[in-house]
Amino acid sequence: MPYMNEIKQPLILELPAFQQALLDPANELVDCRPAASFADGFIPGALLIEPNDSFVNWAGLLLDKKKKPLLICEPGTEKALTGLLQQAGLPAVAGFLGGGFPVWKAAGAPTDMIIVVEADELAMDLPHDENLIVVDVRTETEFTEGHVKDAVHLPLQEITDPVLLGNIEDRDNLYIHCSGLYRSVTAASFLKRQGFHNLRVVVGGWDAIKLQKIELVERKEKLN
Repeated sequence: MPYMNEIKQPLILELPAFQQALLDPANELVDCRPAASFADGFIPGALLIEPNDSFVNWAGLLLDKKKKPLLICEPGTEKALTGLLQQAGLPAVAGFLGGGFPVWKAAGAPTDMIIVVEADELAMDLPHDENLIVVDVRTETEFTEGHVKDAVHLPLQEITDPVLLGNIEDRDNLYIHCSGLYRSVTAASFLKRQGFHNLRVVVGGWDAIKLQKIELVERKEKLN
């Protein structure tokens, strides 16, 4: 593809330079590791964009096109990610942390994590926590097919809409799910960036939730 010839050599930053770049408001911190690795630990304020087949789509939808991506990734993936970000229409990359997240962690720098729970824990907590809110980040079609009763629908592709975020209050305990893991962890990373920290991600997503004794709203098939 022609654009590949125009990819600049990735700028690899040592830890002090990376930390300095974090202070620049023109940069946006992006973590491009697998969702499970991200949930175990990440730099506070990072937004997860997992390097999968949907990377270009999600990067284009969720990242600020006025800011330069400042990235954490698996060492060796820097050049490929630079090309994908270019496809998504993002500005030139501000840099990558040399050695990735392990270097940050080994230095004792601040980290955050996302609590991951099984669907049965959601089922146990739901009747007893009046502040528990199920946040469904799947698409409109998926949500219409079936969802947890009283769930807040916050599609990942619309999560940057401040009107939708206005439905969430500080006292809410958010249990976020998608169909699996990636979209819910990405949503959790965005919500943490916005200041919401009382949140958990339900692993297994909708398929696991359906197996629990949880009240659902499901679309009934029309009879012929």
